[in-house]
This record gives sequence, structure tokens and C-alpha cells, in this order.
Amino acid sequence: MKAIIKCLIILLLFISYSCNSQDVHPTEIIWDSWGVPHISANNIEELFFAQGWAQMKNHANLITELYGSSRGKGSEYWGKDKLQNDKLIHTLGFEDLAKQWESKQDPEIKTIYKSFVDGMNAYAEAHPDAIDEKNKVVLPLTTKDMNMHSMYVIFTRFIAGNDLGRVQLWPDMGSNTYAIAPKRSASGNAMLVQNPHLPWWQEFLFFESQLTLKGKPMYGTTLVGFPGIAIGFNEHLGWSHTDNTIDNADTYELELQNDGYVIDGEVKPFEISSKTIKIKQDDGSYTDHEIPLMKTIHGPVVNTSENKILALRMVGLDRPNMFLQWWRMINSTSFDEFETALKMAQIPFWNVMYADKQGDIFYLFNGLVPKRASGDWAYWDRVIPGGKSQDVWTEVHPYSDLPKVKNPENGWLQNANDPPWTSTIPMILDPNDFPAYMAPKFMAFRPQRAARMLIEDESISFEELVDYKLSTHLEFADRILDDLFIAVDNSNSEKAKAAKKVLEQWDREADADSKGMLLFYNWARKFNVWNNSNYAKGWDMNSPNTTPDGLSDPKQAVKLLESAAFELESKFGSLDTPWGDYYRINYNGKNLPANGIDGSMGVFRVAWPGRADADHMYVGGGDSWVSVIEFGDRIKANVLLSYGNATQKDSPHFGDQLELFSKKELREAWFYPEELFPNIDHIEILTENGFIKKE
Repeated sequence: MKAIIKCLIILLLFISYSCNSQDVHPTEIIWDSWGVPHISANNIEELFFAQGWAQMKNHANLITELYGSSRGKGSEYWGKDKLQNDKLIHTLGFEDLAKQWESKQDPEIKTIYKSFVDGMNAYAEAHPDAIDEKNKVVLPLTTKDMNMHSMYVIFTRFIAGNDLGRVQLWPDMGSNTYAIAPKRSASGNAMLVQNPHLPWWQEFLFFESQLTLKGKPMYGTTLVGFPGIAIGFNEHLGWSHTDNTIDNADTYELELQNDGYVIDGEVKPFEISSKTIKIKQDDGSYTDHEIPLMKTIHGPVVNTSENKILALRMVGLDRPNMFLQWWRMINSTSFDEFETALKMAQIPFWNVMYADKQGDIFYLFNGLVPKRASGDWAYWDRVIPGGKSQDVWTEVHPYSDLPKVKNPENGWLQNANDPPWTSTIPMILDPNDFPAYMAPKFMAFRPQRAARMLIEDESISFEELVDYKLSTHLEFADRILDDLFIAVDNSNSEKAKAAKKVLEQWDREADADSKGMLLFYNWARKFNVWNNSNYAKGWDMNSPNTTPDGLSDPKQAVKLLESAAFELESKFGSLDTPWGDYYRINYNGKNLPANGIDGSMGVFRVAWPGRADADHMYVGGGDSWVSVIEFGDRIKANVLLSYGNATQKDSPHFGDQLELFSKKELREAWFYPEELFPNIDHIEILTENGFIKKE
């Protein structure tokens, strides 16, 4: 009887859901059992109002903290620990830029922003207890906040992350992606892998949702606090982003003279102003702090010394419609429509990998690349002597100039943060066909692993693609262990020979139960995988996926193995301690065995360490959003948002997907109503007073 009643309920819900395209149907949020909102509406105002409400429900305190910090008022709200961040925001001029953007933005994106922010504020007003007292000072949120937060994330975390010295804080921050053409697919359908690797905290966290506008479903993820879908798919197509090897920010070193700076042999005055902010003291009082601001023709001054200054120049300051481009992308139904969206050139960073139901696959070295008068990659990949005005670029390359590949003969495309040249093997793109500064030349072990898995499989099934995504096999181990074993055999080291026995039995995986991974990891850290001089044959553009190889100093490699073995025996009493005993997930009270490691050793399942104590090392970031999609008559998608879809301390979804991560499993994306309805947690309906739970 219970089963019959459940079936009747599902049937009624299905009938209700099927009416989504009718104007009489109310806007609703169907919350599934993983805390993912499936939002349906008949206009963008209510759609994005609902998404703002949903994000606030899952991340109210995180969003208020992020928006308050991005305002440049963190010191005023929370004290002096936020001062450096406030200085950066005001130095880069984000407050004034936000005003400019709001005056220039397309009316549609203005509507999206306003609706999204209204939804967040409505949730905060309806649920004041959900927000910590210290964060309520940030309310209400504004569209200006939305603009400033997007600037803060895009410019300081990605475009200028390296120039500002921040990328070094987040090792291996990047992504993987695959596009598989029908000719290489066992089903004859194109497939796509989406897999960004970001830190598991703060502004880097993703939010998963499904948006259905007038009956048209769209699925994917975006960063918390952002509207829409930035990595996603619909019934027709999908795309992913990866961090690309793009140099679209430059730091210039300028000589000071007579209260100005030297350019083309002449002294030019600074544009000088200041900003006064408040700093909250421990006793609750406030002090004023003046931030001096200086600008050059290169850009704002970000550092000063006695006789030199550093000025920063970034692309994208004139592109206020980034989120509109993402909205156009997720609403596209064909490659031509999708490419039209790409040609808007509002998204200044990130590769694009694409696949669709028609069987097209496509890779684009996306972003805004400055048009430079001269110089190669090495010339621009440094602090630039800023005395020449010819080095101050003013234009960017159009879409037509960017490296791109559509439907390659090999039937697949990959990017794992390598330059565009190795998106296919054999290579199709020739670096000599592009400006020498367009991108560097290298292929690290992770993209080599990515390419190898596809090269070795002529007919890839959906299940195999999932396995490849979750693979913890080390390409570096396959490349170097034969040489290391020969070196050990030629040595007199009994300790190294004992270590060799463990490594011979090791499965060359970084799974939780892998015995030998800890030993190899300890040796590889000492060996320094990134140092090309450690190899007998260095990386070679003519053999991009099989070099480097061999040991330049076999005796030293054996000594390092001895040292690694002694350390492990001293600490653990054994050389074959399982990897998951040492490498752990410790997140919101969950303590689980981890798998994977940073990508430097050629692991496709990236989980890079964030911290360690005397006995363990802990995952700090890596696989964040994972999605494997097949574009057949019906969408088939398996996904995972590693850390869960919420950060509210009382939410059951704060870390609820980590057990799947620990077990190397994905979950179904409930894209269709009949998939979703058996997994509904609750439904909210839009009323005049916001959303209320449907009984």
C-alpha cells in the first residue's frame, strides 16, 4: 500500500512539473536529497530571485562574509585582520569600476543581478536567525556588491593571481576536461568531462543547481555568490572551463624620480588620491585609516620601495557583461549559437571545452590576450621593466586570433592546464602559427596522463570515462620507476632495495588502500618532479607526452629513496602504510581516508594537500565539481560536488558528499522530472512573501 501511495504522489508531482511551461504554474524550488535546488520559472526575474534565495539558504553566512570582504569594508566589519584585503580592493579601484560597469551593463544582466540580489535579501529578511550576528552588518546586499565580488574573484584570484603572489598559496589550482567525439565513443554519442580543481573554502566553493526557464532545463554549477551557471549543460550541449596558460596581467617595475616615475626617459607624475576606511577595534570602537592610492599609465601601483614601484596592468576591466555571456552559453542549442556567445569576449580567462548532441567537440584557448608589440613568452612572463611605453599594451586579440580546435581526427580533446598545443596528440595546433607570447610550451605529467588514457582506448564507454576521471594512477611512477629500480639494483643500499620491493608490489595508484604510495610520494617530493634537470632526457616538444624520462643522477635518486624509507620507518614503523591512513579528509567534523594527490605526479583525480600535522596530511582542495555527461537522445550525467552543496552549520549537506569522494564514487544528476521526483526532499513555492514550503 505504501508503495502505491508513493507512486501516486510521484505521478501527481510529475503532472504538476509537466505544467512548468504554462504561465499559471508558480515558480518553485524542488530541493533534492543532496540539497540541490531544481528551480523552475517562466521569467528570468523569478528564476534568478529563486536562485538567490536558494544560494542564501545553503550559504547565508559565507555569502555575507564574501560580499562584505569584497566591498573593501572587512576591516570595518570584522577588524584589522581584513586590512590587507581592503587595501588591495581600493588600490585596484574596484568601487569606482563597479559604478562604471553598472552604467554600461546590458539591461538583461542588470535584471539578472537585481533579481538574484533581491532573492538573497528576501531570504535574509525571512530567516534572520540563519545569519550570524556579526554578519548582519553586511545586509542588505546590492548589485554593486555583486559586481565588486565578481571583480575580486576574477581579477585577484585568477587574472592577476600570479602577479599578486596569491596563486602560490593554492598548489595545483586548475582543472581537467575531456571532450569525446562519437567516433571514439562506444555509444556513438559525444561525451564531456567537467572537473575544476579549486580550494575547498571561501570564494572558491561551487554551488550546484538546475534552472528551468519556460520548460527548458539547464544544469551545472557556479561559484557561491555568483548568479547563473558558469560550467554547465542542457539537453543540447555542455562546456567546461580550465585555467589556461594565458598571460593577461603584467607587473611593471618603474624607476622613481622627482616624485614621479620614468617612462621613455621622461618623468611623468602619478595620479594621486587616497581612501579613508574604518578599522574596528577589539573594544568595538573604530579608528580611521588612510590608504594612499597611486596610478601610472600602466595601472595602479601595488607595491613601493625606496626607489622603485610596481604597477599592475590587467585585461577585462572594460568587459562588464561576463555573466551575460555565460547566460547566453547555457541557453544555446547549437554550436553556432554557442560560438556566437563566445565571440562576445566578455569572459577574460579560462579555456573552454565543448561537446554537443550533434556530435561536435571543440576546444578554445579562451580569454583576452594582450596585443603586444614584440617579445616572446619569456619576455612577458616576469616583472617587466616599465620604462618603455611600447610595452604598455592597449588592445587584445580578437576571437579569430585565439588557438582553437573543432572535431579533430583523433576524436578527442583534453586540457589539464597545459598550453593549447597539446589539446590533441598528435598535435594539430602549431605554436609557430601564433604570436610567440600567446602561450608557453610544456606538457606536465597530469595532461600526459589525461592524453594517455584516451590514446589507449579506441572505444570509450560512459562507465570507462567515469573511471578515467576518478583514476589515481600516477603517470610519473610509470615513467620513472624502471629507471629508479635499475639504479637501486646497481647500488649497495639494502634500505633502498627493501624500498624497491615495496614499490614493485605497489599498484601505482593513490587510492586509500594503496601500499607504496606513501613511500613513493615521500621520495618524489625529495626528487623534485618539476625540475627538468633531474631527468636524463628533459621535456621535448617533439615528444610531448613521453618526456621527460630517465635519471640524470641515479646515485642521488637512490640516496633520496634511502632517506624517504628511513623517514617512513621512523614515523610509521613500516614502508607499506596504506595511503589513506596518512592522507585524510578532515572537513566539517568528517574524518575520512583520502585518495589522489596534487597533479604534479600525473594523477587525474586531483586532491592536493592543504595542511599537515605530526601524523597526517589533509586534503585542502582539488576535485571540486565533477561531471561526466553523455549527449544522447536523453542526457546521462554523473556528478559530484565533493564537499557538498551547503556551508550553513546546521545544514545536513555541509560535507555530505565527502563519503562518495572517499569511496571514489559519483552520483546521478537528476536532470529529468522522473529521475528527480523519487529523490525530493521538499518543495518551496514563490509567494508575495518569498518562498514557503509546500506541505
